[in-house]
Amino acid sequence: MDLIAVGRIVRPQGRWGEVRVEPMTDEPRRLAELVECHLVPPETGERRVVERVWFQGGVPVMKLGGVENIGEAEAVAGRLVAIPLAAARPLPPDRFYAFDLVGCALTTPDGARLGELADVWAGPGHDFWVLRAGGRECLIPAVSAIVERVDLAGRVVVIRPPEGLLELEA
Repeated sequence: MDLIAVGRIVRPQGRWGEVRVEPMTDEPRRLAELVECHLVPPETGERRVVERVWFQGGVPVMKLGGVENIGEAEAVAGRLVAIPLAAARPLPPDRFYAFDLVGCALTTPDGARLGELADVWAGPGHDFWVLRAGGRECLIPAVSAIVERVDLAGRVVVIRPPEGLLELEA
């Protein structure tokens, strides 16, 4: 089953197994709609019932089935909260999920291949793409001034990097 991460368990909240969750979605309030989720790792996801979700100071707090005390909550800290990909909402044509970009070729507007998009890092204002080429990595800010076009069908992302950007290593 293909899973998509919608959050990361940060730490326990309270004494009864509740956990604070860092959202990994543009719509954190959707976490309150979850009935069940999968905890990753393992890659297959450990299925859990979502007993309750509420927001404290804007931060999602979840009560998961099988997590009954602070010790069990500490044991799941750092794991991803995931849902089946089939349950994800479809995106508008000009939007995409970050995981869809991994493995795409990064090229310049004239078609010169720069390398492969190896990973996506979430930043406070925008994402950063990890460009891997020839054993080196550099970070590409995922901003409209640099990203010209994303062709998911062709697995190509066209960027116009400013001078000197590709010389910086991650």
